[in-house]
Amino acid sequence: MKDLTQSAIDRQNILNNNEAIEKIQNHIGLVGLLYEGEYLFTSKMVADFFDVTTRTLTNILNENEDEVKHNGYQVIKGQKLKEFKDLFGPLLTSADDLSQKETDFPLSKQNTDNQSFKRLKSLAVFNFRAFLNIAMLLSESENAKRLRSKILDIVIDTLNQKIGGSTKFINQRDEEFLVAITREPIYRKEFTSALNLYLEMGTYKYAVYTDAIYQAIFKENAKEYKAILNLEEKDNPRDTMYAEVLKLIASFEVGIADEMKEKSEHLGRKLTPSELNVLIMRFSKKRHWIPLIEDACTKMASRDYGLRNVIHKRLENYIGALSKEDYSRFLGDKSKSLIDRVIENPELLEVFKRLKDR
Repeated sequence: MKDLTQSAIDRQNILNNNEAIEKIQNHIGLVGLLYEGEYLFTSKMVADFFDVTTRTLTNILNENEDEVKHNGYQVIKGQKLKEFKDLFGPLLTSADDLSQKETDFPLSKQNTDNQSFKRLKSLAVFNFRAFLNIAMLLSESENAKRLRSKILDIVIDTLNQKIGGSTKFINQRDEEFLVAITREPIYRKEFTSALNLYLEMGTYKYAVYTDAIYQAIFKENAKEYKAILNLEEKDNPRDTMYAEVLKLIASFEVGIADEMKEKSEHLGRKLTPSELNVLIMRFSKKRHWIPLIEDACTKMASRDYGLRNVIHKRLENYIGALSKEDYSRFLGDKSKSLIDRVIENPELLEVFKRLKDR
């Protein structure tokens, strides 16, 4: 179980998962103040729900201001505050003004004075994401602790319901995967043909230099990658890779194939393994690859952590929170399993058969 109080990445991964957020909101059944199309919660409502003081809430906000603001917390003033007072004035109290000292307006005092809301200088409000963000940060609240446990359960259940319990081929739910995997054999053949024509080495060279490309891009060979994802011996690693990674591998394969041909023709003979090793090292160090490799490593590390719950140790520094777009891409309404896409489009049947028979 993840400790949400300790990891900003784990918190953000949940808060960016729209499907899980909707299920959590339905489960809690918490209704706030409907304003501009979303439910908002005042600081007193949040403090009361988690059974903490506004002082505690203020401390949490001060320590994590950027994160909570990013997820929908705001302090409203001026004209917007006036509109809010006109709509919800009798429901607001001076305790909702976090600029005031808690000792001036203790939460235990139920202020029913109709004039109390007029004293508000500013109003702290939380949308549902920001509310959940607070639940993930309040380490001393029992209510928050119980909610965190339920949040994790719902996130897991949501993932299982969407993909049937296995994340092995979650990469294939992305429509871009089909584009990448359809073209992959063409680029792969160019590379293997170049190895055959221009490298003086036994047949095991195909596995050795496939691994060399993998290591140049994401620092793992095929065996290590399969172990991390707990793949079976018969599984082809590329069937589990994200579209961006497949496209970068293809770029490396055709690029190295061209350089092998050029070098071999210049020498008038086949390359030795040591010569090809140097060629690959120099090729991968060219500056135009840097942003592409960084992007591929970030996507692989972050998606596998967020969706598959695995860590690539050599890519640990690349792990970040998944975006809302990524969750939509792999778990949203437009994401589909490969077999579902084949049912809708029979032309994809050959791709499906090829993947199945690997």
